Amino acid sequence: MRRLVPLLLALPALAFVAPAAHATPPAAHAATPLIGIADQKDTMFSDARFQALGIQYARFSVAWDALRTPWQVAELDSWLALAQAQGVEPLITFAPSRLPGQRRNWPSVSAFVTQFKAFRARYPWVTTFATWNEANFCGFGPCHEPQRVAKWWVALQAACSACKVLAAEVLDQPSAPIWVKAFIKAAHKRPAYWGLHNYLSANRFQTARTKAFLKATRSGEVWFTETGGIVSRHNGSPVKLPEGTRHAAQVTSFVFKSLVPLSSRIKRVYLYQWSSVAGTSWDSGFVAPNGRGRPALDVLTKIVGHGKKPVAPPGQSTTPPGPPTTPPAQPTTPPDQPAPPADQSTPPAGQT
Repeated sequence: MRRLVPLLLALPALAFVAPAAHATPPAAHAATPLIGIADQKDTMFSDARFQALGIQYARFSVAWDALRTPWQVAELDSWLALAQAQGVEPLITFAPSRLPGQRRNWPSVSAFVTQFKAFRARYPWVTTFATWNEANFCGFGPCHEPQRVAKWWVALQAACSACKVLAAEVLDQPSAPIWVKAFIKAAHKRPAYWGLHNYLSANRFQTARTKAFLKATRSGEVWFTETGGIVSRHNGSPVKLPEGTRHAAQVTSFVFKSLVPLSSRIKRVYLYQWSSVAGTSWDSGFVAPNGRGRPALDVLTKIVGHGKKPVAPPGQSTTPPGPPTTPPAQPTTPPDQPAPPADQSTPPAGQT
């Protein structure tokens, strides 16, 4: 007993000290988010490297009135059919019209809902949407009218109660928290889902702006619907950001090691983009224009958890996916016939 007494007396002290010795920072408790890819090109679905990663989420930005023109319907049909065949759940983000002279003509609530219902009728298996792409950025949205975007969101949500509709996708500009608060005030309720494009935070290896967005929204899931490391950018923007293939790999790691753990509310991360095209003004691709994987692809492979090198480059992919289980219906809106613009891709967020 004389030998046991000192040990018994020491137990309370050990019980008090032990938790501190094994304490884990609160950020480490954040769950691993669902990972997706944002890319306008449907070629990624037939890339064996994409298939090997087993990614089941992808984002596609589409003009709010896309069903009015056959060439946009053809793009949608192809991208969505391949996504469905691969078992990939699409997030559809609405954006400005691509028709000549219509980019700055914001839709009325009734016109937007009409097109939304037409989209739902044509693609009933798609149930995840974002109200507007970078609504607080003047290059893409009615940046000074959060009230307008709030009305759109409320109407789209009412038009499909079974859908997940993100309030908006917001660029991490300094004014983002003010815009978000004005949106919530106009909507008279707090959204269950938010989209954030935190290119500026990610490429500067900073967390402050993402934290500010989380504080401003206060509740609801937050999805990084566009983020990633910039390889090159030639869009005339006065905002300078680091670039390069090694930089892009470091950013990919930073997103998951430093930004995702900021909150358990961060549920999804869509990385832009799978592959890049030579001659474009923006390049953040995991795959270079020549088809070779970049260092960021190795980082992504490890994050996804497969622990193996990416497989063969495009051209050696597995059998192309078959037709979708739900064949596309005919357009519900009489199409116009304007020629498609020279650049049919939707530019990414970092055009600031």
